[in-house]
Amino acid sequence: MYRLMSIRRGRLDAMPTQMLPMLPSDLAVCCPPLTGRVISTEDAEQLAQRFKALGDPTRVRLLSLIAAHDGAEACICDLIDPVGLSQPTVSHHMKQLADAGLVTRQQRGKWAYYRIVDDTLASLATAITPAAARL
Repeated sequence: MYRLMSIRRGRLDAMPTQMLPMLPSDLAVCCPPLTGRVISTEDAEQLAQRFKALGDPTRVRLLSLIAAHDGAEACICDLIDPVGLSQPTVSHHMKQLADAGLVTRQQRGKWAYYRIVDDTLASLATAITPAAARL
């Protein structure tokens, strides 16, 4: 049993006591995982790295800029001004996305060109899509 407290006018006041329900110990057996399967530790680490790369709004914006470019490919020089960051900073963000396998990089002369890896984005979507929704 837990007693909830609230702060009012600088003092603690007791709030009504509430009983919390106990979850059955065999919950994992009766209820399959949301995605339909339990993923391995290695797969979880890889997914976490990819989701971590997408955890920065600038990187999400960079991905959307690349996707919106002709042929879904963009030069680093075309990504600098829209995000308002310096070239080294944008290059750092793109390296994070490339290391996570979300984009590929191709050097053409002095400039690097980036393309989204569609299969990687699809695998991220599948990893968090409930099994019932995939049918």
